[in-house]
Amino acid sequence: MHENMLDLSTTWVGIAVLAIFLIGYYFIATEERYEINKAKPALFIGTFSFMLIGIFYTLNGMDPTPLHNEMTVLIEEIAEIFFFLFVAMTFIETLIERGVFDVMKYNLVSKGYSYKKLFWLTGLLAFFISPVADNLTTALILSTVLFTIDKENHKFLVPGAINIVVAANAGGAWSPFGDITTLMAWTAQKGEFVDFLFLFVPAVSGWLLTAWLLSRAVPKGQPPFDAASEEKPKMRDGGIVVVWLGVLTISIAILGHQFFHFPAMWGMLFGLSILKLYAFRLTQQKA
Repeated sequence: MHENMLDLSTTWVGIAVLAIFLIGYYFIATEERYEINKAKPALFIGTFSFMLIGIFYTLNGMDPTPLHNEMTVLIEEIAEIFFFLFVAMTFIETLIERGVFDVMKYNLVSKGYSYKKLFWLTGLLAFFISPVADNLTTALILSTVLFTIDKENHKFLVPGAINIVVAANAGGAWSPFGDITTLMAWTAQKGEFVDFLFLFVPAVSGWLLTAWLLSRAVPKGQPPFDAASEEKPKMRDGGIVVVWLGVLTISIAILGHQFFHFPAMWGMLFGLSILKLYAFRLTQQKA
């Protein structure tokens, strides 16, 4: 496919696209400074660049078929990643709505663990949840857990939050689902599912070394917790079932991709259909 494309690097459109990319990437890198979501400049870069290339083809009377073919392949790749992440985030949001993470947070806080034990537990959870839930979602959820534990103790919060981010990124490296980069590599068939598992040892080693260094800054003692004043959260109906449906969905996506060569999103969308049918059943039971 790519060999049929023209070399536009020395044309006005090639220079224009490069300039647009650099300007757009600047705004992506400085999103906090300008308070702009990085998706906005990224979407502008991608769409406007191809529009300029299309105009160049038309002005020069060139056959647009190679460009159309390239755009079709690109759209298919983006759609596969989008639908995969869409289903994954739907499951995560469903687990949040069912109160699964609230129960997990309460159980961590109410056990009377020390700061150091909570530091290691949250890091361990981040390392093993991120391969399934993606590293960004994992870091956000478990960072919230930290603030729930003791939002006033910055000597615990700072190393704890860094530990969670490092663990989530390390955990996401040895799974196709853990990071957008690994997901893109897997869906593009740059490697088999088992190939990512070989990264487990370097990933866990990198996290453990960083966590050990950070743990030296974690204070002694344990966070205050008053069981009488804290209301114990209850998991809503179907919470555990949704967890297992998520496991089933990921298993179907992996097996379908490995043995039947389906796009990974196909198995995920099938799992989403099961989740929706189960949600319908829950609604009917309450009616």
